[in-house]
Amino acid sequence: MASKGIKDQVAIVGMGCTKFGEHWDKGADDLLIESSTAALAAAGIAKDDVDAYWLGTAMGAPSGLTLARPLQLHDKPVTHVINHCATGSETIRNAAYAVASGAYDIAMAIGVEKVKDSGYQGLVGAGKPPTDGTNRTLTAAAMFAMCAPAYGNKYGVSEEQVRETLARIAWKNHYNGARNSRAQFRREVSMETICGAPLMAGGLGVYDCSGVADGSAAAIVVRAEDALRYTDTPIYIKALSLVAGNCSGNADPDYDYTHFPEIAAAGRDAYAQAGITDPRRQLAMAEVHDCFTPAELLIMEDLGFAERGAAWKEVLAGTFDLQGELPVNPDGGLKSFGHPVGASGVRMAFEAYLQLRGEAPAERTIAHADRGLALTHNLGGYPGEMVSFVGIWGNELG
Repeated sequence: MASKGIKDQVAIVGMGCTKFGEHWDKGADDLLIESSTAALAAAGIAKDDVDAYWLGTAMGAPSGLTLARPLQLHDKPVTHVINHCATGSETIRNAAYAVASGAYDIAMAIGVEKVKDSGYQGLVGAGKPPTDGTNRTLTAAAMFAMCAPAYGNKYGVSEEQVRETLARIAWKNHYNGARNSRAQFRREVSMETICGAPLMAGGLGVYDCSGVADGSAAAIVVRAEDALRYTDTPIYIKALSLVAGNCSGNADPDYDYTHFPEIAAAGRDAYAQAGITDPRRQLAMAEVHDCFTPAELLIMEDLGFAERGAAWKEVLAGTFDLQGELPVNPDGGLKSFGHPVGASGVRMAFEAYLQLRGEAPAERTIAHADRGLALTHNLGGYPGEMVSFVGIWGNELG
């Protein structure tokens, strides 16, 4: 890839995030108002000061009116963005590039999803267009479930060791989420309970699967040269990378479900933009798309946090724990924080924003915040057919 990037050209100067969960008493309008109001207050500006808005929602109304109406915006451009579960990250990417181009001085990126009283559950949306008949027919859980035995077979990891590793990932994320006041699931869960939970697909149990939630998160982005007008602690964008696969995985006899090529490619591109050569030791933290526990396991290797075939050992050793060498999902991840599809990518950036500004609560403050760099990763789709986003964020220029 040949992305030139916009390193240190754009900064986040204010963010807001609602609690994620089953908001039976709130609609999408309420959630959008809550997160945007918090972001505007953090930046010390009013809604009319924002030049343009990017709204991400995967299952909501398909236009910018979804945001313009509740915020009562007048004569403002609002762009609706959707890119599977990477929708939230796309709002930031698009808003940031618009500001970097000079088209706008101030932009808002905001994601929202309201699904809990819509009459259905799960990640389903509008009717699918006709296909050529070669697309997948399995559920998301079933697709990701195939990654676990494939990984064990390839690297000589026993079924028991794989099960323990996946349970340890779920345990970690629930431990972190129990310390997050905004998380959907705020309870620690024992390894015994995780391993004994009812099966959902293949060898994946209930605790291997993230929940679906209502929620919203928002960010204010400006040019880096203007950032100190709004806050003493801006977060600078170091890299934004997005890769869309060509959906060849299911038809490719060489694809073995032990890696996600799109994630590896997005990671390489983001590292090149940011000048990162050793992510394991240069990053202070990472937020990754743990839609299912096998996904997080493979992502650790695709992003270079562990050698191929070794991430399971690192998981069990606590490398990615809150006080480990590289904390992963210190806010609880999708597994515990919840997954309102259009908001999740912005929520990940919100955690980087809190940790790098020293504003995370003491009980879940990461061990190496002094490194000053954070990574967020979103995927959308399934093994063999996905989009992948990787962003790098820093608390200093240079």
